Amino acid sequence: MTPATGFTSYVDAVLAALARDPSRTVVAMGEGGEEVTAGALHATVHRMAAVLAGHGIGRGRTVALLSGNRPEVLAARYAAGLLGARVVFLYDGMAAGTLARIAGSVETALLLVDPALHDTARALLRHTRGPLPEVMTLGEGAAELGADLVAACAALPATPEVPSAARPEDDWCIRHTGGTTGIPKGVRMRHAPYAALVLHQRMEAAGDPPRFLACTPLAHLAGILADTTLAAGGTVVLHRAFDPTAVLAAVARHRITHLWLLPPLLYRLLDDPTLPTTDLTSLSRISYGGCAASPTRLARAAEVFGPVLFGLYGQAEAMSITEARPEDHLRTGPGGRITVGRALPGVTLAVRDADGRDLPAGERGEVHVRSAAVMNGYWKQPEATARVLHDDGWLRTGDVGVLDDESRLYLVDRVKDLIIVVGGHVHPAEVEDLLHTHPAVAHCAVYGVRGADETEEVHVAVVPAPGHSVDTDGLRAFVTEHKGALYAPAAVRVLDAIPLTPVGKPDKALLRAAAATA
Repeated sequence: MTPATGFTSYVDAVLAALARDPSRTVVAMGEGGEEVTAGALHATVHRMAAVLAGHGIGRGRTVALLSGNRPEVLAARYAAGLLGARVVFLYDGMAAGTLARIAGSVETALLLVDPALHDTARALLRHTRGPLPEVMTLGEGAAELGADLVAACAALPATPEVPSAARPEDDWCIRHTGGTTGIPKGVRMRHAPYAALVLHQRMEAAGDPPRFLACTPLAHLAGILADTTLAAGGTVVLHRAFDPTAVLAAVARHRITHLWLLPPLLYRLLDDPTLPTTDLTSLSRISYGGCAASPTRLARAAEVFGPVLFGLYGQAEAMSITEARPEDHLRTGPGGRITVGRALPGVTLAVRDADGRDLPAGERGEVHVRSAAVMNGYWKQPEATARVLHDDGWLRTGDVGVLDDESRLYLVDRVKDLIIVVGGHVHPAEVEDLLHTHPAVAHCAVYGVRGADETEEVHVAVVPAPGHSVDTDGLRAFVTEHKGALYAPAAVRVLDAIPLTPVGKPDKALLRAAAATA
């Protein structure tokens, strides 16, 4: 609790749960790796907070985390939050230049680096324009980068009791979404609504106490679910990467109660040859979301795993918006889609036309949402904020949806030209702007194409520049080098001309249809 305000932050909630039973295991690395007790994690958070405070970290300062799934990154996040600093998560897989622009745009004071990502950190620093942040590592192996935070914590003669400094109105983190200007938009998330989420919005059927397997990045939703798990007195098992066979083995070995998966990863579990012989009786909840899901594959998942599927729809700008319960998977709506469910407690939904008028059930329009969890705004981008966030607190999601007579929401399209791939979001304009700098490209269009499982991929249509031929593999490498593997096109089509709509815009619907036919 923050002494000056009486406010209980999400970090306070986690620390209180850890203090109740110091001897129990709360974090474990999969496949027989390191185990951390509640007492050890509690002490590490306070030790890290003391060290970070000595490096000038506190309210109004930004700590950027470049790390995979490891216990130290959870402790570091909680330590920064205890001091009232805001946290920024840097995604492994992004190009170094993009990471550098993100870190610079949020005025990073301290960069904390995973030992496995030292080379990425060096590349990030080489691309940084302006003052370099201080760097500390989360383990040995790179003294030239900066001091080892873990060693500095171990060197303290005793564990201090660091008071909580977070205030309700402070940003606990800045989460980044895609952007078309070269700098992704930073979504400002306040402490107060996040604390309410962690303290009060327990995941139904997640287990009592929950045992959550984080097999996707802690920098994304898995980190939020880790917080709610620890605050509920549960255990978090960490995998560094998703491997379906290893995930199924961990469910059986650790008696996992809760999984979070993007739909394509759920399909990989369904297709894994070890599934029929794996003991899944401990699983009581599989949360999925993040991109469109195949109704056929979801029906198969419900058959295999039982009534444990919970679909989540949300955005960085609004956190969780709706939830589909197991029984909601028994019906389909427009286009044969599965519903994304009803609004969660505290969330108000509306489907509106282009003039902002509410539409009745059955009519399509843009989904608008209002809740305490809606963002403060985009970090230092007031014009972008004004386009989506109204003065009355309503957020335009950019998604097209329809409500049924029982207030279930079905998503049918996106207003935003956004491609949702496994691992993140790709804005076509970013890739188009890059490709138009290539000497062999005269014109291009970038668009998303869904496969049979509703998995979305980046596709590119290219018109060669006069006197040039297009090397499709070379273009893929060019995009990967400058934007990261997340943005690399799965297919490149060479055309004589990009088809246009009647108003002169690239006809991406026609390009998608041609790709589907091919």
